Amino acid sequence: MKKTSKKKTKQSSLTKQKLVELLIVPIRSKPLFPGMSISLIVPQGKFSLACEEVFKNEGHIGLVLMKDDDKPGDLPENLYKFGVVASILKKINLPDGRSNILIAAIHRFRIEEFVSFEPFLAAKVSFPEDIISKGSKTDLRALMRTLVIHTRELSVNNPLFTEEMKLAMANLFEPGKMADFVCSILNLEKEEYQEVLETLDVHERLKKVIIFLKKELELLDVQKKINEQINDKMDKQQRQFFLREQLKAIQGELGIEEQSEQRYEQLLERLKTCNVPEEIIHEVHREVEKLKFLDVHSPEYNVVRNYLDIIEALPWETPKPKTIDLQKAKRILNRDHYKLEDVKERILEYLAVKKLNPNSNSATILCLVGPPGVGKTSIVRSVAEAMGRKFFRISLGGLRDEAEIKGHRRTYVGALPGKLINALRIVKEKDPVILLDEIDKLKIGFAGDPASALLEALDPEQNNSFRDNYLDLPFDLSHVLFVCTANTLDTIPRVLADRMDMIRLSGYITEEKIVIFKKYLWKKILSKNGLSDLSVKINNQTIKYMIDSYSREAGLRGLERTTDKLVRKLAYEYALNNHKPNQIEIQDLEKFLGIPTFTDEKMIHTTRPGTALGLAWTSMGGAVLFVEAIFLKGREGLILTGKLGKTMNESANIAYSYVRSILKDQALFNNKKIHLHVPDGATPKDGPSAGITMASAILSLCLDTSIQDGYGMTGELTLTGQVLPIGGLKEKVIAAKRVGIKQIIFPKENEAHVREIPDYIKKGIVFYPVSEFKEVINILFPKSIHDKIQYN
Repeated sequence: MKKTSKKKTKQSSLTKQKLVELLIVPIRSKPLFPGMSISLIVPQGKFSLACEEVFKNEGHIGLVLMKDDDKPGDLPENLYKFGVVASILKKINLPDGRSNILIAAIHRFRIEEFVSFEPFLAAKVSFPEDIISKGSKTDLRALMRTLVIHTRELSVNNPLFTEEMKLAMANLFEPGKMADFVCSILNLEKEEYQEVLETLDVHERLKKVIIFLKKELELLDVQKKINEQINDKMDKQQRQFFLREQLKAIQGELGIEEQSEQRYEQLLERLKTCNVPEEIIHEVHREVEKLKFLDVHSPEYNVVRNYLDIIEALPWETPKPKTIDLQKAKRILNRDHYKLEDVKERILEYLAVKKLNPNSNSATILCLVGPPGVGKTSIVRSVAEAMGRKFFRISLGGLRDEAEIKGHRRTYVGALPGKLINALRIVKEKDPVILLDEIDKLKIGFAGDPASALLEALDPEQNNSFRDNYLDLPFDLSHVLFVCTANTLDTIPRVLADRMDMIRLSGYITEEKIVIFKKYLWKKILSKNGLSDLSVKINNQTIKYMIDSYSREAGLRGLERTTDKLVRKLAYEYALNNHKPNQIEIQDLEKFLGIPTFTDEKMIHTTRPGTALGLAWTSMGGAVLFVEAIFLKGREGLILTGKLGKTMNESANIAYSYVRSILKDQALFNNKKIHLHVPDGATPKDGPSAGITMASAILSLCLDTSIQDGYGMTGELTLTGQVLPIGGLKEKVIAAKRVGIKQIIFPKENEAHVREIPDYIKKGIVFYPVSEFKEVINILFPKSIHDKIQYN
């Protein structure tokens, strides 16, 4: 007793001194709080020797938390300024050189300065006292009571809260010590522990501990909910297990499992009669045998069963020969599509070859190329109907993953066969017509090139043993009629395009659209909007005005949307006041459809110097390009605008150089640059066929002479004035006729293509074949300008 009393007196006198020199031992993980007794392991070295020194002299040691456990503990910058002074009650030397010490923490201290680093880490420290604000006893009691209530709640829900902890909590009456004790039993970050240790204001210390305590209680609530969910799930799984076992027993009594086994045995027998390769029968037999030894609850059981189910759903049988009636096919094509005679003729030729040699696998793949809305998809539907086959459409637009075509390997979770095998699984026939829509919009992604995956399927020499990654078995696709559609050939890979026979759909002229509108579209839209019983009429002049003013595209999709809008307005008026309109006139269109979309006729007239009309072909069909040029002051050169592509930029520079080379008066270009623009500026344009158009515009500007109005032109220009052939002439002629251009200048080498254009399209148009640009000048410009030009 005397020894203990003497030790307490020594501790009390220690904390009353202003500055005391202590040996410092760094600790990890969390700081100690005054009043705590704990066992620490001190590593071999100077800190272990320091503890030995303090224990011999019955002195005190300073314990300070390290900021970074990976850095040395004797670095002052790696130690917090606040720690706790402690006495060593017991020390045991361990065999590996470390020391196990039992310490009792006494009081907070603050490091004022370090005085030595060798042989021991020593510092001068002060002992700050707890601060209790005056006049706040009520607040203090409230905080202590709140702390006690929350701690009791924690002790109820936390199984790690021992009886000793509860007893110690009941015997604490000092607010500062109570806060220290509760903080020491919480699960916090070491920075949060240190924050409480450094808080001298008791009110603030209690508040911080209460906040940490509430967070701990919230965490316990979440853990409790998670445990309840897990227990419920476990109970549910056990219940499902017993139910499955009961179901299995019931199925055994009813013979359902035997039926499932019989089903796959029947699949094997079916494959043997289908004359499929031996590899397929062997693989299916192996999977059926594997299924018998798998637990029905194992994931692999479902994988094998899904695999066998897909194989069972596929049409392995050789299709029955279907008679192709060419007269019927012709009637169906004429019934569903107006004009497009060259397209129909090519399709009938294809069907004739199929009729004469149905077993041939060398037939090419058809690809319908044309602008949107010209009827590519509906033509393929008509072909399927004419051949008596099922139709299936696969959209390829924006496809980036090769596995979409050839499937995923079965090793992947959720693996499925590709779109081709899936299509055959759905139609359940081996010889459907499969439309590969928008093949020009395939993309190369990080998961491979889908276009390359199509090569095997579209090659008639290879597709009789097509291997899907999921099936990993040869499947005969040679009976399938593949038909592709595209808006342009530019983006189709060359190796893929070589496997296809291209059929161009050029779009419709206004007269064709009027007939299609009256024959198909008007009745369809009336019926769609519930007005099929009303006899609403619309004359040819009104239809033509609606086409010219609201829908000037190559196809019919825009016209269909415009008509739908018109009929919706009629349906609204009829539903509102039961008014039955009988006739739609031109003056009614603006009321129903709003201001006309196409009203600027200036863009098709070359009445000013520096303007010319060109004919272009795009993925949206034929188009008319209005080219304009002006002079600007400045350094000689050419400015190009209108979102022109690289090839068109080069054509413009060639046109500029050629025009400059043939003009006698070179002073025209002194201190001037030419700005060449092709409206509209937001639409991308490219290609060499606008060469003579841009040269005509530049020459017109330089001579200050307007070209003949009503002429459209197309042709590539060389530096020596030669006019080279171009593509898409039919589409360009249709675009010219659509806007009322009656004279067309084109390369002489394209004369054969003009002869292929139907007469009803060429009717009223005068064609001017040219082989050199001087012929273009003779056609477009008056004779008075010839003395200003010298040809090389």
